[in-house]
Amino acid sequence: MISVANRIHVKGEYHDIFEQRFRDRAGLVDGMPGFIANHVLRPTRDGDPFVVLTFWESHEAFEAWTTSDAFRQGHARSGILPKDAFSSPNVLEIHEVVARPT
Repeated sequence: MISVANRIHVKGEYHDIFEQRFRDRAGLVDGMPGFIANHVLRPTRDGDPFVVLTFWESHEAFEAWTTSDAFRQGHARSGILPKDAFSSPNVLEIHEVVARPT
């Protein structure tokens, strides 16, 4: 299993719109083979990024998502925020899960 953390620096005045975007998301990822879960984490300190955290059965399953038509459709709405809503480029991190609750 892997986790994919997309760290997205959103300026404070855009937090509500950014969060609403995820509440209203298309949900196309939910039906992808190998998809496990999606969590959107709100920062508790000014200047820290949101973290969009997904879990996948394998790296291959995640890669299949990123090259799918569903990915393109799901991200087509991501342009609703202006470029100046973001204070720096996002950072994508992929980790293997080595321990989890039983």
